[in-house]
Amino acid sequence: MTHPSSTLEIPAPRDVPRHVAIIMDGNGRWARQRHLPRFAGHKRGVEAVRAIVKACAARGVGFLTLFAFSSENWRRPPDEVALLMQLFLAALENEVQKLHRNGIRLKLIGERAPFDPRIRSLIAEGEALTAGNTGLTLTIAANYGGRWDILQAMSRLAAERPDMLAGGIGEQELAPYLSTSYAPEPDLFIRTGGERRASNFLLWQMAYTELYFTDTLWPDFDGAALEKAFASYRSRERRFGRTSEQVQASADPALAARRE
Repeated sequence: MTHPSSTLEIPAPRDVPRHVAIIMDGNGRWARQRHLPRFAGHKRGVEAVRAIVKACAARGVGFLTLFAFSSENWRRPPDEVALLMQLFLAALENEVQKLHRNGIRLKLIGERAPFDPRIRSLIAEGEALTAGNTGLTLTIAANYGGRWDILQAMSRLAAERPDMLAGGIGEQELAPYLSTSYAPEPDLFIRTGGERRASNFLLWQMAYTELYFTDTLWPDFDGAALEKAFASYRSRERRFGRTSEQVQASADPALAARRE
């Protein structure tokens, strides 16, 4: 199923966001503050992932997308990249069965070719095992970039539908080829760690996403911190190009009827 773009259709209002996207920032600083190696922060970050997956599932979030490793992260020191790959491998080995037991569907977006064959195999096995689950969909963005996503979508569309190129391509034609075509666009984007930028994450998909930034470092981000983000989300007026009066009228059918 391909979900419509928020620039074409207005999603129904919700107290809890249907799709939450998170940049998990601050593992290294968390470790440095405690005079620990950076890898200790990354390990603690995995525990935070478990807590947030559980909290999102309990609160009725349908889709959770976590930016685990960007295409730019290969620029980090080789030793750190190698440790991150070990941690990714261990997480796939240890967590997939738990996800499956809890009815969670696992998806991975990003270019998989650079990963070790064992990691690629575990990703495929995890996706296949959990494909029929109907609870929360957990998406891990690994070796992912928003610009890559748009370019790969265009390339696939051109290869499969060359007839489209001459006639013009619209959002509806491109949507099935984006890496997150199975999910609605994010309602809420959270970035921990104090930075205020999107860092090449879901650039197409976040056109109308509500943005929430917190100084809390990712290893310290828990259910209570998540609820603060949700409270901020609930306080927003999501207009999608409309006026406040139109938003209020659409939320109150009686008011809309009086204005007609």
